[in-house]
Amino acid sequence: MALMPKRVKYRKYQRGTRRGLSTKASRVAFGEYGLQALENAWLSNTQIEAARVSLTRHLREAGKVWVRIFPDKSVTKKPAETRMGKGKGMPEHWVAVVRRGRILFELEGVHENIARQALRLAAHKMPFSTKFVSRKR
Repeated sequence: MALMPKRVKYRKYQRGTRRGLSTKASRVAFGEYGLQALENAWLSNTQIEAARVSLTRHLREAGKVWVRIFPDKSVTKKPAETRMGKGKGMPEHWVAVVRRGRILFELEGVHENIARQALRLAAHKMPFSTKFVSRKR
C-alpha cells in the first residue's frame, strides 16, 4: 500500500525549500521513544513504508508505533528523452518534507534496548542521519 493523499488541492507542487528547523513535531508526544531527523531532506512514500515495516517486524506485535510524517507533496518528472517545453511533467511519486529536529517515528510499550534496536533498523532506511530520543519525564 503506497502512502499518498486521498485528494489534494493542486496536482503539481513547486519544489519549495528544505532549509531551516522543524517548527512542529520536534518533541516525543505520543510514545516513549522516537527517531529524530538531524538533516533536511525529502522522504519518499516508499522509504517511509520500508522503515515502518522494519519497525513492526522487529517489534513482533509488541508495543505501539506512531508514524509522525506523511508524504503530501507530489514530485513531477518528465519522460526520458523529451525535448524542453511542453509544460511540467506528470506526478511521479509523493514525498514528505523533513526538516532538522522532526520526530519521524515513535514507539511505546517496549523496553528501551528493544526500542533502540528497532529504531536503528528504521534509521538505516532513511536517506539522512537520525538520532534516538526519549520522552523527558
